[in-house]
Amino acid sequence: MRSQKSEIRGQKSEVRHLLAACILIVLTGSVRAEDPCVSGLPPGQRPGPYAFVVATGKERGQLTCYVCETAEKPAVIVFARTPSKEIGELAAELDKAVADAKNSPLRGWVTFMSNDQPKMDPQVVEWGKKYAVKTMPLGVFEDADGPPAYRLNKEADATVLLFVKQKVVANFAFRAGELTEKARVEVLKAIPKILESKKD
Repeated sequence: MRSQKSEIRGQKSEVRHLLAACILIVLTGSVRAEDPCVSGLPPGQRPGPYAFVVATGKERGQLTCYVCETAEKPAVIVFARTPSKEIGELAAELDKAVADAKNSPLRGWVTFMSNDQPKMDPQVVEWGKKYAVKTMPLGVFEDADGPPAYRLNKEADATVLLFVKQKVVANFAFRAGELTEKARVEVLKAIPKILESKKD
């Protein structure tokens, strides 16, 4: 009888510990959901030069620095870790904005980050075709951490920087699963800020 009571007490103790662990997980998750991801250069800072291996277009296979070529023009950089559906949908919309003559001379490109550029390259090419990214160059930076000067957060699956006149105007960062349709709209709404700045 005594052993049965001990066993019941032990089971109750296990249930309490399990319940406490579940509550902690829920609370941690809600804090994380409310805590925005911070990654990359904040507004006001200068985007430094960096080169990556281009996977698409006429410069395919070349190590290129688009920041250097952009100079004072408005531009959008997407730093990405995975060729996902969410990032593909954002890239497709940004590609249309870059291709639109009324937004000229807006530029943009997508930089994936990987320690294995040869393996990532064909994935990026297929991803670009799938989401019909035709105007913006796509490529791979040969380090999973990205360009050191950009201070990209390892938690960020995508970091989007909009800049003009060599100064960041807007910064967006998203963990995996955070790049929703609403988030994409917010990124697109920031484009006029860099287009207006170019006139000043």
